[in-house]
Amino acid sequence: MSVELAGKIAVVTAAGQGIGRACAEALIAAGAEVHASDINSETLSTLSGATCSVFDATSEKEVAAAFERLDRIDILIHAVGYVHQGTIEECTPDEWRRSSRITLDSCYTVLRAGIPKMKDAGGSIVTIASVCSSIKGFPRRAAYGAMKAGVIGLTKSVAADYLAAGIRANAICPGTVDSPSLRERVADLAEKFGNMDKAWNFFLSRQPTGRLGTPEEVAALAMYLSSPESGFVTGQTINMDGGITI
Repeated sequence: MSVELAGKIAVVTAAGQGIGRACAEALIAAGAEVHASDINSETLSTLSGATCSVFDATSEKEVAAAFERLDRIDILIHAVGYVHQGTIEECTPDEWRRSSRITLDSCYTVLRAGIPKMKDAGGSIVTIASVCSSIKGFPRRAAYGAMKAGVIGLTKSVAADYLAAGIRANAICPGTVDSPSLRERVADLAEKFGNMDKAWNFFLSRQPTGRLGTPEEVAALAMYLSSPESGFVTGQTINMDGGITI
């Protein structure tokens, strides 16, 4: 499906790499005016065709300042997240709070700032949640699963509250996606296991398709949810997990 989004104003967070980057690039290719952000200036600097802003999505002040520059938002894709690896016993209170701040609090902060810019003309919000959430539990993902479950709940609440304003909100719930973030987690796990192949197999073994997803596949779904073709879709969690939840 070819999506045409000329004249649309889109905001994408965590656009420096991975899923956020793929979403920003797809929106640019579709003709949207893209405002991309990331906390990492180095990765964001290589994104061309967008207006780029470096800010911390967990900071209400920084997010508000960035959004004040926009008169309207038609598409808002929030992709910020952090993966803590560990059971609840292995997750310290500080790590729990960090997980909440980056994954769930950032979603609250960005959506709260963005929605007023969407209420006059309506629009589409897409959050990047995870199948590891309220949908399914995974080993050593206590904090991550809890926070992504919160993202799903917040997305559904926004969909219910702002339906009358023409704002749709949906959560994409990927399985394991090959991204720079994943490769960092594989490297960390390889140190724990003492074996890189064992670390990769830990992630591959939970994918019934036998392969990882790609950021571009997730971006393709985000594009559909951002387009008028999905105008009857709101408040949904869409699993894109390579068969994990069959």
